[in-house]
Amino acid sequence: MVWMIAGLVIALIVYFGILGWRGISLIATGTVAGIGLGIGVIVLPLIGAWMVYATLRAGIEHQRLAAIMAEDGQELDISALPTRASGRVERDAADELFATCKAEWEADPGNWRKTYRIARAYDYAGDRSRAREMMKRAVAQFHDEE
Repeated sequence: MVWMIAGLVIALIVYFGILGWRGISLIATGTVAGIGLGIGVIVLPLIGAWMVYATLRAGIEHQRLAAIMAEDGQELDISALPTRASGRVERDAADELFATCKAEWEADPGNWRKTYRIARAYDYAGDRSRAREMMKRAVAQFHDEE
């Protein structure tokens, strides 16, 4: 998996380099349209590079927390929960798991471990946006605790 991600990042770097070169070529035309398009084409790889960096950084942080939770034996165990053919946890079971994690988190919302667990529960329940929000909070709480 790491090699696949590394390959994709290298492909994106090459692509961003080609876009940057094309942007410089457009600016070198000296025309108003060429300069405007060239600047626009140069901005796109910068935005893309920032997005790749932010995504990789978040993924590394999430893996770090997951490793700590697994090491401490606090990772959510879903092995006994019923699953659909797709492998996703059945909705009712995910809702029960979420209710349990929510009660734990409400008792101690400042604890990054509880926030991590509710983020995972949101994910299993299918609420990806709240899962991302809570995982960001868990990472921030983890760094505050360090």
